[in-house]
Amino acid sequence: MKRALRVSRVVTFVYFILNGTLLGMWVVQIPAVEERVGISHAALGGFLVLLGAGAFAGMQVGGRLSDRLGTRTVVPAAGVLCSVTLVLPGLAQEPWALGAALLAFGFGNGTLDVSMNAHAVQVEKAYERPVMSAFHATFSVGGVLAALAGAAAIDIGWGTTTTLGAAAGVGVITALVSARGLLPAEPAAPVTGTEGEPGAGSRSVPTRIWLLAVLALLIMLCEGAANDWSVLHLKTVLGAPESTAAFAYGTFAATMTVGRLLADRTSARLGPVAVLRYGSALAALGITVAALSPWVWAALTGWALFGLGLSGCIPQLFSAAGHADPAAAGTNVSRVAGLGYIGMLAGPAIIGWTTHLTALNHTFLLLALFCATAAAAAGVLRPSPERSRVVELTP
Repeated sequence: MKRALRVSRVVTFVYFILNGTLLGMWVVQIPAVEERVGISHAALGGFLVLLGAGAFAGMQVGGRLSDRLGTRTVVPAAGVLCSVTLVLPGLAQEPWALGAALLAFGFGNGTLDVSMNAHAVQVEKAYERPVMSAFHATFSVGGVLAALAGAAAIDIGWGTTTTLGAAAGVGVITALVSARGLLPAEPAAPVTGTEGEPGAGSRSVPTRIWLLAVLALLIMLCEGAANDWSVLHLKTVLGAPESTAAFAYGTFAATMTVGRLLADRTSARLGPVAVLRYGSALAALGITVAALSPWVWAALTGWALFGLGLSGCIPQLFSAAGHADPAAAGTNVSRVAGLGYIGMLAGPAIIGWTTHLTALNHTFLLLALFCATAAAAAGVLRPSPERSRVVELTP
């Protein structure tokens, strides 16, 4: 069993890398697809909303299927679906075709995202210690691999369709070969039916799950804002050269990845509540420094602290949602991830709208407020007394 568990952890890493790589391959090809279809940057923004809508729908379907069929069935199927649909944007010649392609690819991406997270919860439960954050770190590794592979394909003269087709082929093979290492579904532990708790008659969604989802929305909104506005902040507000401004996102992404590699050990030692509370507080401090500092070096420090603080927060929320009710792990993760994904998409837009009222750097104080809210509400990660009592009594 120990060997099987180690193998399952390795293949879970593989699926996270696969998801990051497939999404990254699309990102690398965006300029070429935009030029071929003949759309403007503004129109592209609308098409990316379709990608997000497809992902949200895929998360809801993937969560329910994971609970019903088991992640061992859904994860490889979702990996194949996400890989195959990656080709579609490369085949699109007209705007309507691109919209349909992105909707389909988003659906595949969302299904894979939730099902692999649900399986990660299962692996974490078997390990009996935090391992979720490291999985999320390897998603970023997939993005790096996509950037390297995309650049290599461009250098050797491959077109968009060829590049995405090759990536899809590798993705299908990877998803199918890795499937044997996934853990089989386990029977859910019995849970006493108390009002508002899983296992009660109609299995209504516990308030705690929605609170986790709201916190995920706030945290991922901050991540989305950093992705789209950090570079512009240094360039337009502090007057940094483009080459220097690029380090704003670079430092944020680097500390985010490093933090996730360290978050599991931190969570095991101090607990998930501490990771969320002090991580969110550090993120609030970091973004405040970035927003108010007149110096480029200090702003870069702020963005680095922002990424480090946020790094361990989302894995704790996903893990808590998955462990709340073993019989509905996939569905609960889909709720938290789905609302969080809405935050990721909404973050850049909210900052953009707020710039009509105040300077760009001052809008980041709104992100500090969201982080402070998450820090104050970190206690929601503590399991309910009823849940703890049931776990203790379950053999």
